[in-house]
Amino acid sequence: MPSDCSTGRLNGRNIHRNAARLTVQPGKGDGVRLDRDLRLDLCRGLALWCIFLDHIPNNVYSWLTLRHYGFSDATEVFMFVSGVTCALSYSDVRRHDGWASVFAHTLLRSWEIYVAFLILTVALAVVVHSSGSDQLADQANVKIVLQQPGAALAHAAILMYRPVNTDVLPTFVLFHLSFAPALWGVLKFPNASLLASAFIYALVQFYGWNLPEWPINQWYFNPLAWQLLVVLGAWWAIRGHRMFRQNIASWPVVALAIAYLGFSLVITLSWEIEPLAAAIPSYIARVIYPIDKTDLDPLRLLHFLAIAIVVARFVPSNWRGFARRGLKGAIRCGERSLETYCVGVVLSLLASLYLIEVSSSIMSQFVVSAAGIAVLVWLATCLAWISKRSRQHPRLL
Repeated sequence: MPSDCSTGRLNGRNIHRNAARLTVQPGKGDGVRLDRDLRLDLCRGLALWCIFLDHIPNNVYSWLTLRHYGFSDATEVFMFVSGVTCALSYSDVRRHDGWASVFAHTLLRSWEIYVAFLILTVALAVVVHSSGSDQLADQANVKIVLQQPGAALAHAAILMYRPVNTDVLPTFVLFHLSFAPALWGVLKFPNASLLASAFIYALVQFYGWNLPEWPINQWYFNPLAWQLLVVLGAWWAIRGHRMFRQNIASWPVVALAIAYLGFSLVITLSWEIEPLAAAIPSYIARVIYPIDKTDLDPLRLLHFLAIAIVVARFVPSNWRGFARRGLKGAIRCGERSLETYCVGVVLSLLASLYLIEVSSSIMSQFVVSAAGIAVLVWLATCLAWISKRSRQHPRLL
């Protein structure tokens, strides 16, 4: 996805992509040296696969993803991991080159995501126009581009219009623009910064603050709410992991997290299984609904935190499973998140077109799902190889 802050080399220095553990080492001033944790890229890569499967409408293989088994889905995972990886990468830049370089890198990454968003918007419009499918145009929310290209592209340029499944990119543009001051706050005042972020999140829950979208509605991923997961990830990278074994990893907390995951599983399965839905007491439904994704409903946030606690408790950072071939593919996709996400959106649209125009059988769903993930892994592997080879030779003018 769009938050791969450490892709390639930052100012000529590698960001310890292959480190097996997240460790703290002495640094200069208020900084620390933070090494990469392979669990981050693995979680991000698996989240990208889940997002691709979820973006294919009526895809039975989306039952392999998180969204059918709890309140949260792969989006929460990706937002949190983005905060962690940004803190790791930009902290390393600050330690070597100072805050001016951090601002420069965040601006550059924002620009890269912004350009990727515009290219993706045009690419989706081209695919839909070439298909001639009105159903696909409505499904992808690009009919207005075909009808009013000037107005639609002008609003896309100021991040007020976006096709379906591109919503997260403008949100990440804003996150990267604001990440340098956020990182400064987390480094200087980690707990106070996290509390300030949580306070903004709480205000959104009470007052419904959001940003406007064109032609109607508001931002699907409200940046005022979702910023909490990014700041939480940065806080975890700087301070939170030190507290894990002493407090968060205690068995009472882990048991409570597992119990909440079980409760969430029962509720979400009741949305698909009628007898289970009838067994849910009405007072529970009155308390928990609606579970809003746009403003990161507290139930979704708690569900993600429960997942994070269980994963951090039971999956060690030096787990030998990271070397397995299938997981290597997910790690590669996690390393090249922006490219993988954008290509995944286009592939999901092409898969949807195939299911509409050719066949929607379960076998066809399997073929487009498996082929799409294979293409994403191949793309990420090729990009990693190109990046590695390009660093071995001087840059030519």
